[in-house]
Amino acid sequence: MVKVVFEVNGRTIELDVEPNELLINTLRNRLGLTGTKYGCGIGECGACTVLVDGEPMLSCLLLTVDVNGKRVETVEGLTSERNPGVVQKAFMEEGAIQCGYCTPGFIVMAEYMRRRNVEPVDENIKEYLKGNLCRCTGYINIYKAVRKALKAR
Repeated sequence: MVKVVFEVNGRTIELDVEPNELLINTLRNRLGLTGTKYGCGIGECGACTVLVDGEPMLSCLLLTVDVNGKRVETVEGLTSERNPGVVQKAFMEEGAIQCGYCTPGFIVMAEYMRRRNVEPVDENIKEYLKGNLCRCTGYINIYKAVRKALKAR
């Protein structure tokens, strides 16, 4: 076991973890943060996207020991049911949620884009979201929601 200390959604966490424990498993199974979804397990779908020190990372490919001393933000840290953020509101208003499985990854990436002041044009949105897959939609409402969130700065 390896001791790790890191911040998750503003809270300091100290855990003993196996050297090969994936961050997604730590978040979901040990910390109860089930908003981060396990999709493909090979870094292709984006459902497990979290921000590590402000940068998007795929938690299905990241070892928990690699976030030692870092700051992790999950979808739960970006939004809440009682106080939805700009991105979450845009997703609801634009009907960009169907089954919802991919939604946390899209919301994390859209928030990342918002923080970086990405210009709300289709080429940028498609480029940033190319690693996030949705099986339910044609992406049109997702793009509309992200565009709306980016314009709401």
